[in-house]
Amino acid sequence: MVAGEASGDLLAGLLLGALRGRWPDLSAAGIGGPRMREQGFDAWWPHDRLAVHGYAEALRHYREIAGIRRALARRLLADRPDAFVGVDAPDFNLGLEAQLKAAGIRTVHFVCPSIWAWRGGRAAKIAASADHVLCLFPFEPALLERHGVAATYVGHPLADVIPLDPPTAAARAALGLRDDDEVVALLPGSRVAEIAHLAARFLDAAALLARERPHLRFVLPLAPGMRAHVEPLLAGRELALTIVDGRSHEALAACDVTLIASGTATLEAALFKRPMVIAYHMSALSWHIMKRMRYQPWVGLPNILCGEFVVPELLQHDATPDALAREVARFLDEPARMLALHARFTDLHHQLRRDTARTATDAIAQVLGR
Repeated sequence: MVAGEASGDLLAGLLLGALRGRWPDLSAAGIGGPRMREQGFDAWWPHDRLAVHGYAEALRHYREIAGIRRALARRLLADRPDAFVGVDAPDFNLGLEAQLKAAGIRTVHFVCPSIWAWRGGRAAKIAASADHVLCLFPFEPALLERHGVAATYVGHPLADVIPLDPPTAAARAALGLRDDDEVVALLPGSRVAEIAHLAARFLDAAALLARERPHLRFVLPLAPGMRAHVEPLLAGRELALTIVDGRSHEALAACDVTLIASGTATLEAALFKRPMVIAYHMSALSWHIMKRMRYQPWVGLPNILCGEFVVPELLQHDATPDALAREVARFLDEPARMLALHARFTDLHHQLRRDTARTATDAIAQVLGR
């Protein structure tokens, strides 16, 4: 198995639990993170070696990442596994899967690459790489099958893990917040490059909000290793801010609104039924490439799944502190809008809840003929 970043590690960890439930003697190894290791996974390389952000950073790390892929391919071709499961990370995994599939090793790709959003030409590469694709979203299997790729809709595992009714009171108590506090969660991303591009913008936006609304409380959950990158940014900012290591789900359950980086976390926020302002910023080169390859007007998963702008997106030059603060304040001032969004996200939660780990394990068993 290969998972290339924190979100892939989470998905793979959940899948490994179900796989071990079916095959208790399962041996799993490759590239992974702490959630996978908790399931007995043998991580030959840590997943954060692959966690790069945007084209510019990928180019800087290309030689290292390509070397890891060559070494992994040699090892797997020499000691052939029953199956290879690539979890997301398509730029790394699809090329590796193509080598393994050509050598007769069964390959499964978990998380359909977003060919419906950009880089649709990858469909042919998926067909050459994966014997089967496990899809998180309901519209994906039909799209893949038009390109000759076998696929199964397995739902999204986060929809199984996150409760339908968010435990707001318990989360607030755990974070030292009062029931009547007005709370904004700041989630600027889990990678160093995301923190570099977004954390200062988010903190500046929080300072603007606090100036107009001194009663506001802010919660900032940080991925492992990110505290050292954020704490220097706090100098001179007067905020009622609680910083926690991890615990992003508690922060989302506790908050009224979240200011959040585009990515998997936006789906988590939707499953917690939270209004959000989605932001993203990257290097000029990466942005220039990305914006020319987009097929849809949305980048945030909640908007993509709903097919409209149910929450605002502020990207690149639009992601200014003033604009971010203004959109957060709009939600706080419009409780009817927040209530309508809660209902919309509840419907989405039911749609995505499919006992993903078991459904994915059933599909892998069929690929293996067991």
